[in-house]
Amino acid sequence: MKKAIVIGSGIAGLACSLRLQKQGYLVTVIEKNSYPGGKLHSINKKGYRFDMGPSLFTMPKLVTELFELFDENPDTYFKYKKKEVVCHYFWPDGSRFTSVANPKQWVSDASIFFNEKASKLERYLKKSALKYKVTAPLFIENSLHELKTYLSWKTAYALLKIPNLDIFKSLDHYNKSQFKSVKLQQFFNRFATYNGSSPYQASAVLSMIPSLEMLQGTYFPYEGMQAISQSLYHFAEEKGVQFLLEHKVTEIICKENKATGVQIQGLNGVESSVIHADIVVSNADVYHTYEHLLPHLKTPKKIKTQERSSSGLIFYWGIRKEFSELDLHNIFFSENYQKEFEDIFEHQRAPEDPTIYINISSKEKATDAPQGCENWFVMINVPANSGQDWALIREKAKEQIIKKLNKLLHIQLETLIETEEFLDPIKIEENTAAFGGALYGTSSNNTQAAFLRQSNRSKHIKNLFFCGGSAHPGGGIPLCLHSAKITANLIESQS
Repeated sequence: MKKAIVIGSGIAGLACSLRLQKQGYLVTVIEKNSYPGGKLHSINKKGYRFDMGPSLFTMPKLVTELFELFDENPDTYFKYKKKEVVCHYFWPDGSRFTSVANPKQWVSDASIFFNEKASKLERYLKKSALKYKVTAPLFIENSLHELKTYLSWKTAYALLKIPNLDIFKSLDHYNKSQFKSVKLQQFFNRFATYNGSSPYQASAVLSMIPSLEMLQGTYFPYEGMQAISQSLYHFAEEKGVQFLLEHKVTEIICKENKATGVQIQGLNGVESSVIHADIVVSNADVYHTYEHLLPHLKTPKKIKTQERSSSGLIFYWGIRKEFSELDLHNIFFSENYQKEFEDIFEHQRAPEDPTIYINISSKEKATDAPQGCENWFVMINVPANSGQDWALIREKAKEQIIKKLNKLLHIQLETLIETEEFLDPIKIEENTAAFGGALYGTSSNNTQAAFLRQSNRSKHIKNLFFCGGSAHPGGGIPLCLHSAKITANLIESQS
């Protein structure tokens, strides 16, 4: 039986392991942490449960199709529900907008709140959906680095439509051309943060993202976000995938420019050993893979020099109060959105006035917090680590966050925080090996970004493949699942 090794058990690594197992490989997943799932991890403290990483769940079909691959009923392993309210938005002037999942209702509500014509809003969402339909086969569902991708009629159609996709405009420029309302521009600019980029630099093709959230819907797994990774992990074990937790890959073994296995070391002091394989897939960060796991191969210049995506500074607060005005997803915008992104990407510093995102899973899963309390996942966007004083940044950011929330929610938040944990770029890199703690690998702050991402098949080493947030097509749960599928298909096509 052919053998495959997957380095890392992030969402893409788990998905790829299942797909390879289905293809007939004997798959071993090697994970340095004591738990699978990568960023999709959780902690428990004083009766509060916190999902540590991704908090937005869209396109559930990409998860459920992994169970269906083995002719199993997904409901047996993984259950979720659709949200009626997508997100609550708050602005510094005290105004609030509730974004609902019903497109017709959203257009009606938004036209009144933002004072824009309903026809303009409908046209924007329609074009958003069209952009996704046109670009997905080229930019998301297939490799950009394989000739056969460009020989399909869908790709040809996408290339013909490029003039209509606003690729060479910034997202902000495009949104300003569509709407007069500054708040609505800010609302749609926010979608650039879904892959750790700036709306003032990233391509307007990202305006396709609202169609995924607002037209297809957002969801919540009954057992929280970690249930996504945990259900896939247990399912993979059931189907024969082997997991080596608390084992670190120290080198990808190559002979005559061909990957033949990996060298591993147990974290409990066990001596290193070599595992041989026909295929090696790295779900680890691309920079980490080249710099640390391929010592005899020079790291490509583009891997070293590409701009990192944004990172996150997250506080996990147990709050001794319930807030009826908040829901699962909540956004508190900054006063000057452009300056916020200039701080992050141009000055490599935490924003002076950050936009605050609060996720409260206890709104959907009551047992995530004690009765009468809520579990707050409080996040601001920050630059990737390049030597900043994160202890000082964290202290200052906490003060800024509390001050803003106190003003907008009319509370004394500091008196309600019962327990606290945090995650910053340094901890993110320690936990996941993501270079600089960048959440999405590289940014998409230029029109060539999609083509500059690491290809799913190594150009230098035969039988070495890449999947995950730092490889094509990018970060976030849906793109990582697409990445796993692309990689598995490439492996199958060469067998």
